[in-house]
Amino acid sequence: MADLMSSLIDIFFHLDVHLHSIVSTYGVWVYAILFIVIFCETGLIFMPFLPGDSLLFAVGTLAALGSLDIQTIAILLMCAAVIGDSVNYWMGHRIGPKIFTRPSGFFFHQDHLRRAEKFYEKHGGKAIILARFMPIIRTFAPFVAGVGNMHYTRFLVFNITGAVLWVGGFIFAGYFFGNIPTIKENFHYVILGIIVASLLPPLYHATKEMVGKNSH
Repeated sequence: MADLMSSLIDIFFHLDVHLHSIVSTYGVWVYAILFIVIFCETGLIFMPFLPGDSLLFAVGTLAALGSLDIQTIAILLMCAAVIGDSVNYWMGHRIGPKIFTRPSGFFFHQDHLRRAEKFYEKHGGKAIILARFMPIIRTFAPFVAGVGNMHYTRFLVFNITGAVLWVGGFIFAGYFFGNIPTIKENFHYVILGIIVASLLPPLYHATKEMVGKNSH
């Protein structure tokens, strides 16, 4: 387990190195690999631990170097995010009630689901867009929307909008800024900063919720 955690941490903080190795090894198949990762991170509620924001930034950085075609990878990963959320929505719509009563395990945590439910109740449809920028919550928000029987056409509009903003925002940020010498030389700090920044919103909501409970 310690070796696994060490490997995961290494992958998270050195995504540029690992992606470069994957591109060199698998060539054009890297497009399919990245599609699957983004699809799973957004579409499967038991895989919220996969890299999202930091991976997209690293993808943009490599695209700027010519290792990936920027237009192809951006459109492909936007499609992966839209399809992932749609699959997640229909899973929630079909089997949601059973999942809500399922006990927490290694890959599934009731607390994550409840947190996404409250976030969705507070922000309504726009939660689908906002959740894109919040790790863990973005994996559960579409599921909760499905459980809540949100009309799919309305959901799809928010889904597509969120995917374009999320994928496009991070990929093009990496494309234009990822290879600036200072950023490139301190890439692991940049990735750490992205991870920390993306965790701040859910931590804020969790802290606010705890303070609210303690005040009653």
